[in-house]
Amino acid sequence: MNLSVLSAAIWSIVALLALSACGAVAARTRLAQVLIYPLCAAICAAIGALALWGLLRGGSESLVLPLGVPWIGSHFRLDALAALFLAIVGFGGCAASVYAIGYGRHEAAPARVLPFYPAFLAGMSLVVLAGDAFTFLVSWEFMSVMSWALVMAHHKEPGNTLAGYVYLVMASFGTLALLLAFGLLAGPEGHYDFASMRDLVGARPLAGVALMLALVGTGSKAGLVPLHVWLPLAHPAAPSHVSALMSGIMTKVAIYGFIRIAFDLLGPPQWWWSVALLSAGAVTAVVGLLYALLQDDLKRLLAYSTVENIGIIFLGLGLALAFKANGMGEAAALALVASLLHAINHATFKSLLFFGAGSVLSATGERDLAAMGGLIHRLPFTAALMLVGAAAISALPPLNGFVSEWLLFQAILISPSLPQWLLKFLTPAAGAMLALAAALAAACFVRAYGMAFLGRPRSPAAETAREVDGFQIGAMSMLALGCLLIGILPGPVLDALAPIARVLVGQALPAQSGQPWLMLAPLADHRSSYDGLMVFAFIAVSAAASALLVRAVAAKAMRRAPAWDCGFPDPRPATQYSPSSFAQPLRRVFGALVFGARERVEMPAPGTTGPARFTLRIHDFVWEGLYLPIAAGVGRIAERLNHLQFLTIRQYLSLVFGALVLLLTLLTVWR
Repeated sequence: MNLSVLSAAIWSIVALLALSACGAVAARTRLAQVLIYPLCAAICAAIGALALWGLLRGGSESLVLPLGVPWIGSHFRLDALAALFLAIVGFGGCAASVYAIGYGRHEAAPARVLPFYPAFLAGMSLVVLAGDAFTFLVSWEFMSVMSWALVMAHHKEPGNTLAGYVYLVMASFGTLALLLAFGLLAGPEGHYDFASMRDLVGARPLAGVALMLALVGTGSKAGLVPLHVWLPLAHPAAPSHVSALMSGIMTKVAIYGFIRIAFDLLGPPQWWWSVALLSAGAVTAVVGLLYALLQDDLKRLLAYSTVENIGIIFLGLGLALAFKANGMGEAAALALVASLLHAINHATFKSLLFFGAGSVLSATGERDLAAMGGLIHRLPFTAALMLVGAAAISALPPLNGFVSEWLLFQAILISPSLPQWLLKFLTPAAGAMLALAAALAAACFVRAYGMAFLGRPRSPAAETAREVDGFQIGAMSMLALGCLLIGILPGPVLDALAPIARVLVGQALPAQSGQPWLMLAPLADHRSSYDGLMVFAFIAVSAAASALLVRAVAAKAMRRAPAWDCGFPDPRPATQYSPSSFAQPLRRVFGALVFGARERVEMPAPGTTGPARFTLRIHDFVWEGLYLPIAAGVGRIAERLNHLQFLTIRQYLSLVFGALVLLLTLLTVWR
């Protein structure tokens, strides 16, 4: 790999930081509002192209800058894994910036967004390129603070201040866990650069503890249950293009952090490490979608859907660890590649869906599904592109979401070969939960799309909506095209991921580019195969033939008549299915167990004209059972420690001396 690749990426990040500084100075000027987003798009496109070039060329490259820790500097490294996630950040940031050129015109407070947006992109890029713990953690915190500032851009709206507070607390907690994890990885000598951490393999007795800390630290940023509580609060609060970056891109940076630690820095894994990942991933996938099914806020629904997809990715990573620990290199490569591909896919279709939600918000001013309806006639391009995203996230062929989940199921089918009985039982159970999550995802997005775009308008805002501008449509079209291309031509993408699998698990999948008819055969032709191009051709031809047949034959016999109204004609849109009524069957099946849901119906007495009343109460057991008690406990402890601020100078010195003695004692015991 040429040295200029990493150097050019660093200079591009510097350009983003300079652009952020210019935005801070001149955010209120018209020139800044016109130039910042296009320049961000150009710089991010350059970063994505450089990263893709580095991934395809292979190899690795390092760079040390005289910044950060004195006499040591900051280490940066671009290898295949970093190149993949840097490409996700670059191209995702480019799409978001193009979308923001149009969406940003409706921004009520551009001075609260423009200074932090380029810095947020720079922070995510720096995390991926970091080659030591200090640079990684500083970049991680910088990314968190910049995204927090963007979440607080509309701080005067109800609930946004709480969203920013919860996000900041969870981000700080995750950073603390990562700090402790890197402390264990560095060992007693304090080797904080990643190259030295790799050399300590075999001399790390607390590797399992470091893995759990890394899982907590990165999982809190990615959205693993029960560390997900900030997502449904922060994503609706942020501007839509920022929500797309946080959900589609920033969560992938967290995935990168976990892969870097678990597969690269920790050395050979133990089989029991995978138990935590499989359990957390399976539970996260199902619980995230059950929460999503109950949401009427479109952006909040998409945030919970992100939780589900993060669970799928961690489930695949758990499988890869299990196979790697048992020396099953080919199976480990399959599970790892499935997770990496799903990370790419989720970045694509989730960004598309958040862009669609932003377009609906721009056109109607509404996020509530109950206030939408009939938008397919008023926002035809947005409706068509949102349909592509909804089908992709529901894992329907021939789109990209199907390919990665199909690969993951192929890895699960190999799990009976694992020697540990716990994994023999746990992995099929996780596979069953993955299948349940796939079915729930389809139900969730049938509900979301149907309530938003089909039927009749439920509000004046939906009835008078107008299609959004070309920049927003263009950004969504690029992502929709990506969903289709990866779905019908997954082979070249899998081949591009081969160097990562070869380095992290010691083996890569067979080359896919030489397969006939561009078929995908991850292990062998006789074992499992999928031809996305053939499926796409079949769907296109059969759909076109059906449409022509209907127009030629059935159209002559069609007649229009009023919809059946059960004998009670009522033309009001309120008589349509509502989001709550659509979710009622699934809520009754799962709600009592997962949410403690309780329904109460009060019917008027016979002969009276009073209204019926329906009351639904749902409990968030994670919030009520975990976070509220912790908050109450912290409050009580803070009250008890409040007297420390009234100590005398002698008492303060004694306290400092005692803390120093305790730390020196712990350091002696550790050595």
